[in-house]
Amino acid sequence: MKNLVEGFTKQLQQAYDIASIAQLTKKNNIQNVVVTGLGGSGIGGTILSELVQSECPVPIIVNKDYFLPAFVNSSSLVIISSYSGNTEETICAMQQAISQKAQIVCVTSGGKVYELAKEHGFDVILIPGGHPPRSCIGYSLVQLFKIMEFNELVKSDLLNQVLSSIKLLDSENTYIHKEALSVANILIDKIPVIYSLGTCEGAVVRFRQQINENSKMLSWHHTLPEMNHNELVGWTEKNDHLAVITFRTSFDYTRTIKRYEICKNIFSKYSHSVTDITAKGNSKLEQFFYLIHIGDWISCYLADLKNIDAVEVNVINQLKDELSKIN
Repeated sequence: MKNLVEGFTKQLQQAYDIASIAQLTKKNNIQNVVVTGLGGSGIGGTILSELVQSECPVPIIVNKDYFLPAFVNSSSLVIISSYSGNTEETICAMQQAISQKAQIVCVTSGGKVYELAKEHGFDVILIPGGHPPRSCIGYSLVQLFKIMEFNELVKSDLLNQVLSSIKLLDSENTYIHKEALSVANILIDKIPVIYSLGTCEGAVVRFRQQINENSKMLSWHHTLPEMNHNELVGWTEKNDHLAVITFRTSFDYTRTIKRYEICKNIFSKYSHSVTDITAKGNSKLEQFFYLIHIGDWISCYLADLKNIDAVEVNVINQLKDELSKIN
C-alpha cells in the first residue's frame, strides 16, 4: 500500500492523460447527475459533488446502494463508477439506469460494467486495474472531472488543476511524510474523531475510510456546523481513547471557524488530544488532494506502527463469499 500511495502523483498524471484522450458523446438536456458507486469507487462522487456544488447548474446525487432514485430518467446523467466493474450493488443500479432510460457513462477497469457498457453502446472510460480500489481514487476522480467538463456542467478548469495539484504534492512530499508520521504516532491505540469545517467533508470521509481499511481501526467523522446541533452534546465525559483530528482549508467560512474555536476547548477538555491539519494549495481541488494524500499516509504509518498488512481486507472478502452463496 505504501508503494501505491507513494505513486499517487504519477497516478494523477496517468489519470490526466487518460482523461485527455477519452472519447465521449455529448449528453442532452441534463437535469440531474447521479454518481453511483461504493467504497473506493464511490468516494469520488462525494468529493466531486462537494467541489462543484457552487457552480454546477443541476443537482448532483451520490448513490451508494443497489437502487437508484425514482426521478432518474432520460434527462439524468448517470455515472457508473466501479473500479473492478463487478460491484454487485453498482451493477444492480446500472441495470436500473438502463431500464429508466438514463444517459449513462461508465468509469471502470473492466468486469461486468464494461461488458454492459459495450453491449448497450454507452460511453466508457477504461482505467488501469489490478489494485485495491481505495488506492486508485486518482484514476476514477479525474475521469469524473472529464465527464463534467465535457458536458459543460462546470466552469472550473478542474483537469488543469489536477496538474497543479501534482506539482504541489511533489513539492510538499517531505513535509507531508513528516506530518503524517507525527499524526500517526498521536493516533496509535486511539479512536480517531475526524471533523471538517464544512468545506472538505469528502476528504474527511476518505480519511475515515482509509483508517478503517488500511489501519484496521474504527473511527468516526462529522462536520461543522451540523455537529454543533447534535454531536456536540455528546462531549460530556473525559475519554483518553479519543483523539480529535480536524481537516482545515483556506475556504472555511469565518463563522464556522469561530464555532470550531469554541468547540476546540471542549474537545481538548474531554479527549486525549486535538490535532489540526491545514491544507496547502491555492485552489479547493489542490487542497482536497493535499488532505487526501496526507490522510492516506497517516493510515499507512498507522498500519506500520501496528505491524499489520494495510492491503488485506479479509473480512470484506468473507462477506462477498457469503453473499455469493445467496441466489
